[in-house]
Amino acid sequence: MPVALALSPHLDDAVFSCGGTLATLANAGWTVVMATIFTATVPDPQGFALACQTDKGLGPEIDYMALRRDEDRRAADALGIAPPLHLPFREAPHRGYGAAPALFADPRGDDDDIVDALGDAVSRLVADVSPDLVLAPQAVGGHVDHVQLVRAIRRAQWSVPVLWWRDFPYTVRDAAPKEPFRGNFHALPERACRYSALAEARKGASCSAYATQLGFQFGGVEGLMGRLSGEARTERFRLTGTLSTDAAALFEDHGARA
Repeated sequence: MPVALALSPHLDDAVFSCGGTLATLANAGWTVVMATIFTATVPDPQGFALACQTDKGLGPEIDYMALRRDEDRRAADALGIAPPLHLPFREAPHRGYGAAPALFADPRGDDDDIVDALGDAVSRLVADVSPDLVLAPQAVGGHVDHVQLVRAIRRAQWSVPVLWWRDFPYTVRDAAPKEPFRGNFHALPERACRYSALAEARKGASCSAYATQLGFQFGGVEGLMGRLSGEARTERFRLTGTLSTDAAALFEDHGARA
């Protein structure tokens, strides 16, 4: 049974960006493991870090990340994949990024050490899971957590093929979103997964599990579904490495029709 590993920066990124693909892989008999990197609970958050939960109507007494990890488990169940893995790295607001614009600016110099730590952690994860395929973000939108994860993965020396997804919802917020690694990814071959109505329904249910994010990101469930409907049941990736026969059957060359 082949194994796919999705490396998600935050608790929702993999599902929002390639949930249809993850459901398709699971339906085709793959074991699908979703691992989220920045999931650590930080006790007694202050300032901007606290505002990131209170602006969603969650009081300071609530363990925001524990709530989000529970959402992630429900999301994985809705997709029909394995229970998710949660790595203990702190999100950017807990690493000195003190305002929303800072999240989308260049990484702080004092945050560079995290890249090596991330690289070690994801390399151990790949060794433990032994995937036949890795899925990871392109950091479209330029969120610093996505950027630091991409930097870490690109330093790794793996023989496993990687399908790099385009980060939703940043892809639909701006007609020309920031793409820090555009020169690297756009030189790579493009692959597309055109998924079924069943996979679409599973993706919709999985995305809806992230209840704390829907109002803030999309104005509610209806707004989310409206955004997802624009995907036409298609998720696109850039590929490094060579897909196995099992994987290649699920991913078309860009422009090909099923």
